[in-house]
Amino acid sequence: MAIAKPLEKYLKDAKVKYQVIPHKTVFTVYDLAQTLKLKMDQVIKTLLVKVDQRYVLVVMPAHFRLDFGKLKKVLKAKKVDIAKEKDMQTKFKVKPGAMTAFGPLHKVEVVADTSLSKVKEAFFSAGSFTDSVNMKLKDYIKLVEPQLADIGKKFPIKLQWQTVKAKPKKAHRKGKGKPKAKAKGTKKRT
Repeated sequence: MAIAKPLEKYLKDAKVKYQVIPHKTVFTVYDLAQTLKLKMDQVIKTLLVKVDQRYVLVVMPAHFRLDFGKLKKVLKAKKVDIAKEKDMQTKFKVKPGAMTAFGPLHKVEVVADTSLSKVKEAFFSAGSFTDSVNMKLKDYIKLVEPQLADIGKKFPIKLQWQTVKAKPKKAHRKGKGKPKAKAKGTKKRT
């Protein structure tokens, strides 16, 4: 599975610089960060949200959680909820988990968390589970023109590859750990 054809055409028509980054199959932004050994703020999470009777794409760093109350205030909405997977498949022709952050491509409004202004380059879903798009965030903002708002809150996530530390080996104590191999020619006690 490569980059989605509509996204490829959209980016080429916009004449924006980007790279397609192939990787092993991943289904979450956490897995993408682990696979490519990226910091969580370099990976962009895209959420399809139903706001009253319309859909909106919410874009934020992977380690942020959406604050529904803040989004509701920003959009002056009565009801805000995550869209159903069925809606992604039927209305947007996208597999759940493969929604891109490019709202104009999907003909929906985009709201991006203000924390993205601190990120220089980022990795976005390419509409596939095996490829991502890497581009400068300023190019993304210029292309998509999202509404920037404080809509998320940082959630501390430690990645395995960032937290692995070598532990000193403990000296073997008699009676602990694996039993020593039996010497040849000795009898088993009964």
